[in-house]
Amino acid sequence: MAREPRPRGQSVRMIDVAKLAGVSQQTVSRVVNGHSNVGAEVRDRVERAIAQLRYNRNWAARALATNRSMNLGVVSHSLPVHGSALVLFGIAEEARRNGYTTSLVTIPRVDSAGIRTALDTLVADAVDGIIVLAPMTAAAPVLLGLDPEVAIVRFEQGSPASSTAVSMDDALGAQLATRHLLDLGHDTVWHVGGPPGWMASEARRAGWLSELARRHRTVNPEFRTEDWTADSGYRAGVAIAEDPTITAVLVANDAMALGVIKALTERGIDVPGDVSVVGFDDMSEARYFQPGLTTVRLDFNEVGRLAVERVLRLMGGEPAELIPVIQPDLVVRDSSAAPGQRRARSSS
Repeated sequence: MAREPRPRGQSVRMIDVAKLAGVSQQTVSRVVNGHSNVGAEVRDRVERAIAQLRYNRNWAARALATNRSMNLGVVSHSLPVHGSALVLFGIAEEARRNGYTTSLVTIPRVDSAGIRTALDTLVADAVDGIIVLAPMTAAAPVLLGLDPEVAIVRFEQGSPASSTAVSMDDALGAQLATRHLLDLGHDTVWHVGGPPGWMASEARRAGWLSELARRHRTVNPEFRTEDWTADSGYRAGVAIAEDPTITAVLVANDAMALGVIKALTERGIDVPGDVSVVGFDDMSEARYFQPGLTTVRLDFNEVGRLAVERVLRLMGGEPAELIPVIQPDLVVRDSSAAPGQRRARSSS
């Protein structure tokens, strides 16, 4: 018969948590003190044991003992954008698991003055480390040119693996999506690009171009957009509807893909019977589009988790190894299919 755990509350000791979780006291100590060198499965077991026993982790005492504020700063641009919001959620959750609060400073524009002001604000608030969510081409040179007073980790998209930046392979995601459409039998794939200045826009464009070149397919001018919204997608969809040679489109995010599908449907063009549409990001609503959206899934929550893990490592003086680039997955639903009758109509 299993031993009954000790009464919950202040009487619970670290050894009780260790026994319930099936780990050593040293492992519990690592979890309690925010060390990152604990596996996710083991950390979850310890966290569940702590919750079950209501073990009292005295974060205030820990802050005094470590001379830390137990607060992480976050600088963010364009919170309404789907990916940025999910990354922020991932940061907040992982910070909480490690006993940290978060302080958010938003910047309306990504420029040297805005970034420096935001960082100065957070440093003045005595944060222990900072995560910058501004995946814009203009941000990289500013951040690399700084001599920060605290550890800083960046979120970048489409960039090579780094020890101080979390990246996603957006280019590979665009290659997978383009390859999927070509494999279905489409002659080529058109692209509704993301707005200028975003790393994601550039990486997804590069992946699209790379796959078309690899397959020796025609490259047509992309449809340009001003932002990531469904409105921008709708305007691109109106233009797509006017060209009867277009049978397959890769759209740089799901919100714009929704606008594209709306514009095509209103003009009597069937998706995917006449035009196949593939999005990017796999937002939670994508499966409920009409039709369900084929899209590229990116794990934005993992970005937040890795960013917190790395900033804690840097704060602790641990070796700065390369952070693995987060890989995409293609999720095939109902908005993509073999070419239908649209080309036949255009030649009649």
